[in-house]
Amino acid sequence: MASDPPLIPEQRQRELLRLLRGAGALGIRHLADHLGVSHMTVRRDIAALEADGRVVSVQGGVSLTERAGVEPPRERASRALLELPRKQAIAAAAAQLVGDDSVVFLDAGTTCEALVPHIALRRDVTIVTNDFFAVATLRGYPSIQTIHTGGAVDAASGSATGPLAAATLGALAIDVAFLSTGAWDRAHGVTTPELDKLTLKRAAMDAASVCVLVADSTKYGASERFKVAPLDAFDVVVTDDGLDEIAAADLRDRGVDLRSVHAAG
Repeated sequence: MASDPPLIPEQRQRELLRLLRGAGALGIRHLADHLGVSHMTVRRDIAALEADGRVVSVQGGVSLTERAGVEPPRERASRALLELPRKQAIAAAAAQLVGDDSVVFLDAGTTCEALVPHIALRRDVTIVTNDFFAVATLRGYPSIQTIHTGGAVDAASGSATGPLAAATLGALAIDVAFLSTGAWDRAHGVTTPELDKLTLKRAAMDAASVCVLVADSTKYGASERFKVAPLDAFDVVVTDDGLDEIAAADLRDRGVDLRSVHAAG
């Protein structure tokens, strides 16, 4: 069996932060062993996170800064520019799954937010979302009826989560649910670092007739603590053509409608 591909720096740094949220501080040796990389690679990742003010180096290791759990709005704006061609291509392809007179759920995240101008081309569409940034974008499209889920505010992602948000979704008949993720892989499926997000994502899938995963290939191969659903629980997966052939073939073998798009530029 082929070994899992090595994590890219963004994936390693996300995993490093996840570990620190549970432990507070960890040693270089422990992180190197867990990530399967050299001490020098771990130190480079720490330096990158320290430059962003998210961690601080301590003797023999690293600790989480007090503000590392909060993502200021400017970081969301910066993150929206990451892998921008991939996100735009994925959004354009995913929006083709939306017909007129549809009720659509958009998960939190920049890729789902990018669907809005494409969905606006349809008639009599209702968009349900937990994402405050998507709601702000939707203000420019008065033809779309917008419903926000409400719920507990997650300042880090600019969205609402938890049982109250999930209850709103349970009261709706959703035609197509678009779910985003920062971590997906063959073994664990779609995962999330937070229990409240797990509750919300599962509620969206339960309420929808069609479930669509929108995720770029750079996030494939990573996993988080809580399992949302296996990949074959999704009717459609929309990603970019950077997904390796083994992963793509596995999805098709599971009966998933895989739509792989080319990202220009």
